[in-house]
Amino acid sequence: MDGDTLYSIGDLARRTGLTVKTIRFYSDRGIVPPIDRSPAGYRLYDIDAVARLDFVRTLRDLGLDLSTIRKVVDRELSLPQVAAAHAEALAVQIRALRLRRAVLTAVARRGSTLEEMELMHKLARLSEDERRCLIGDFLDAVFVDLHDRPECAAAIRSMTPELPDNPEAEQVQAWVELAELSQDPDFRAGMRGMAEDHMAERTKDGTTRLARDVAAVVRDQVAPVLADGTHPASPQAEPVIAAITAHYAYVIAGPDEVQVRRRLLTWLETVNDPRRDRYFRLVAVINGWTAPHSLTPAFDWTIQALRARL
Repeated sequence: MDGDTLYSIGDLARRTGLTVKTIRFYSDRGIVPPIDRSPAGYRLYDIDAVARLDFVRTLRDLGLDLSTIRKVVDRELSLPQVAAAHAEALAVQIRALRLRRAVLTAVARRGSTLEEMELMHKLARLSEDERRCLIGDFLDAVFVDLHDRPECAAAIRSMTPELPDNPEAEQVQAWVELAELSQDPDFRAGMRGMAEDHMAERTKDGTTRLARDVAAVVRDQVAPVLADGTHPASPQAEPVIAAITAHYAYVIAGPDEVQVRRRLLTWLETVNDPRRDRYFRLVAVINGWTAPHSLTPAFDWTIQALRARL
């Protein structure tokens, strides 16, 4: 083909690999108009029609509709404008497909009922504002009357999931599970109790402070004895329990050792909820954080050791 030669639809079909029917369709829509007709009335095209057809095929493969394509080839719309708009539309579709895939994957893994699947789908499709409202309601229930305390800020941040704009399937699944968990009244009440205990109580000098997290003290003190297999009821466990009890006594300003140990046991039994660990693990998945270490083994050991001594 050269610039002076005119070509039939059949010639274009052989050159581009498109069917005669497709080229005629584009021609009828004014996307690739003929520049002349033969004496017998057949449409004739110049060499530019080949480039235009290749361009149209590329845009169609990218999913653009014919109306938009015609505006692009006629220079009514710039290609960058169309590409940007189409890319955004595809991003929305991709997000929707990811959510759908995540819900279906969760249903398959959990063996969910139809009602559970509908709930998961509803939770997954919440907007960013709706997600914030749902989690905000949960955190308000946990930290009611405590928000104005500076020491609450870090705890609230550690409990706030932020689903990214383009989440992975695992993040969506984690969000759905966390959203369900946050609506459990029993879990809310348990987390509320933990929040109250986590906040500093009045110390002996009457000031209010956030004592070092008791859970962290339990974790650090118990880690070595867990590693070496020390039995909770053994004499070797006593120094560990004494250290934990002493710290807890300082936090609650409790003078009586037996009373302190009983309160510590009650606190541990309250916070030793596997759902608590699960919540923080889900937050880590959603936010892309490193998964936190489970406190359950240390809590279990300490509970057994306290029970053996009480």
